Amino acid sequence: MTATHTVKLRFADGAIRALEVGAEQTVLDAALAAGVPLLHQCRSGSCSSCLSHLVEGEALPRPGSSSTLLASEFAAGQRLLCVTQPRGDCTFELGYGSEEGAQPVVEAHAFVNAIEPIASNVVKLSLELAEGSWLACRPGQFIQVEVPGVGVLRSYSPVSTEADLPRLDLLIRLLPQGAMTSWLTCGAKVDDVVRIKGPYGAFFLREKRRAPHIFVAGGTGLAPVLSMIDRVRQLGGRKPPMLLSFGCATPDVLFYLDELELRRQWLPTLETRVCVDRDSKGDFHEGSPVSALTAADVRDPDTVAYLCGPQGMIDAATRRLTELGVAPENIFSEQFVPSN
Repeated sequence: MTATHTVKLRFADGAIRALEVGAEQTVLDAALAAGVPLLHQCRSGSCSSCLSHLVEGEALPRPGSSSTLLASEFAAGQRLLCVTQPRGDCTFELGYGSEEGAQPVVEAHAFVNAIEPIASNVVKLSLELAEGSWLACRPGQFIQVEVPGVGVLRSYSPVSTEADLPRLDLLIRLLPQGAMTSWLTCGAKVDDVVRIKGPYGAFFLREKRRAPHIFVAGGTGLAPVLSMIDRVRQLGGRKPPMLLSFGCATPDVLFYLDELELRRQWLPTLETRVCVDRDSKGDFHEGSPVSALTAADVRDPDTVAYLCGPQGMIDAATRRLTELGVAPENIFSEQFVPSN
């Protein structure tokens, strides 16, 4: 007789779902088999879409599996449910509501509308969904794009919002020998057709939270953050105080400065800080977008923070915001992982 354990999944909206998980099952597999909608994507411990927090019981990674969690994150109770097996009855907390995982993943085709270099190492790729196709993301989520002629998948968060559909705008960092880079710089042209799939990810705007927002973005991590800010603008009612701290390595690789200024004019409650690691000039802050955060930026204990960029920036921003008084459960992040 195969042992099972009772696992409770506690969602951010207060809903609790209980399920039986076999000794050889992962929590994600058991939940999906039971019809419990959990956000997920890679199912191999690499994308963090199924991130949860173990609050009761013991649960370990499946033998032979790997995950992107740091040792400190695992020790703090974080678990990736796609590679997690319970070792007894457990309770996990999820950072999203019980209905938010129910949005189905769909495949769609899109035409290339424009390919626009916006910095020496960043291209804006504008797509338009083909007739009969539809793919909507919550602001901050990502899609996968199949690189034409190569067949490999690359993940990008749209900088556009659902209100812009059928147009989808992506900010793509150019990488030496990168598959997407090679296509964009050598073969892509207007009206090419690409296959896309999504949405994925648990990094999205929590629209019901009206406490002050802090956004920290590095490089093309600006894309999901700007989509969130635009969504806040579209929502009715009073806008929360918002701070965007955005940074790149040097002034010559900054991009979207006019777009940031436009948002600042549209949204009087939005403050922007533009940072460069070195060679600062004008009003740019010299240092990382994390170093631009001050104690005066966190005056409300309910402040919510969204972080997107390299892992080092996310770790530093998480530490800094926690020091300044932001509750860990109010910090949401998405790691930017360059893929050749």
